Amino acid sequence: MKRRTFLKTAATFPIIATSCTHLRGPKAPSNRVQLAAIGMGGRGTSLNLNEIASRHEDARYVAVCDPMRDRRERAKEQFEHFSGKGAVTAYNDFRELLARDDIDAVVIATPDHWHVPIALAAARAGKDMYVEKPLGVSMRGNQVLREEVKRRKRVFQYGTQQRGQEHVHRGCELVRNGYIGQLKHIEVWSPHLARDAYQEIVPAEVPETLDYDIWQGPAPERPYTEARVSAQGAYHIYEYALGFIAGWGAHPLDVCQWGKGKDTTPPVLYEGRGLVCDNGGLWNTTTTWDIHCEYADGVTMCFQSADLAKTAVSRYRPNDFREDGTTFYGTKGWISISRSGLFASDERLVHTTVDNPEDPLKRVSSQQRDFLDCITSREVTVNPVDSAFDSDAISHLSDIVVRTGRPIRWDPEQETIVDDDEAAACLDRPMRAPWSLQAPKR
Repeated sequence: MKRRTFLKTAATFPIIATSCTHLRGPKAPSNRVQLAAIGMGGRGTSLNLNEIASRHEDARYVAVCDPMRDRRERAKEQFEHFSGKGAVTAYNDFRELLARDDIDAVVIATPDHWHVPIALAAARAGKDMYVEKPLGVSMRGNQVLREEVKRRKRVFQYGTQQRGQEHVHRGCELVRNGYIGQLKHIEVWSPHLARDAYQEIVPAEVPETLDYDIWQGPAPERPYTEARVSAQGAYHIYEYALGFIAGWGAHPLDVCQWGKGKDTTPPVLYEGRGLVCDNGGLWNTTTTWDIHCEYADGVTMCFQSADLAKTAVSRYRPNDFREDGTTFYGTKGWISISRSGLFASDERLVHTTVDNPEDPLKRVSSQQRDFLDCITSREVTVNPVDSAFDSDAISHLSDIVVRTGRPIRWDPEQETIVDDDEAAACLDRPMRAPWSLQAPKR
């Protein structure tokens, strides 16, 4: 299909058959996984270049995509250092990239409002995917993506990264195997937004190097400002993200879900309070929060912004408070996990490894390595789409409590908020035409 014809007929997402690495077989001339990077900002560059291309020789990047010309051209040059001169093509529109049949998988590190739409398009184009956290800006979008990934048997890795850290794996396995007794309560915290953060609200002329229509994508059309398309804007403007309650909360909530046990559906009860940034600028996401939850099995959980959690956490970690972490309380003690390390009520637990665990967790050297291996083996990754959906749901439901100002009850079977139509309506977001969660007609 010619480029012009393709773009005209693919106004939403293409459905394209494609070849995959696992079909080429172990005796093929090249067993390198053919990758494409979508989103080449700070995180996209770090993830794709520093954590994949430079560390794994079986990963070969053949395409990059970003609506900012300078980013994609810089990325093309950087990736060709590993893939060879002329081996990488730069794209402004991800749909052109997904039309290629020589790409096995994509790594999506765009602003949050693009995670689900691009991942859906990738699944429908027959590509496996590594999707940066958080998952999406609506629970409805997350549901559609989860079902599409499963239906099309795509390999999915959720980019929380820390399931590849040895001490995180060990700490969660200790909790799941009863080393602190019966689990009773979990504390989770993550950084909050400073309410006086810089936010330029004066409209400006769109740079000729930026495809602003593509950058906005399914989000509402808004006047351009430099701050809007900055990393901070993409983090803290509600049209593009939930804010740090999801963007950073995804990390410790992922540990919470991984360590809790076999039933990892989200909590069913949520209540608490919080503040939404309202100082007259662009930033309008939840800035601080204090949410109390209860799982169906009776385990309770407190999810707070770091400014509110510091007092409590510093009581048992006085010399090592970090701005995100997860603490599990059982009948025989506690275990606290941060990226910086493992802490426990009994120092001996810090150095304990579970031998022959009854409830084992998959062990990987890194989530990126696991992703590449699973593309070839077709096995389930350490952080598949189900776990991404469940942990991301906690952020969404907590944010809804802050915005509605009242408790909510979640039905994990029907996957909806019960007895509150207004709150349930917050589970979905309209998308700007022509973008849609639905597949285009053939």
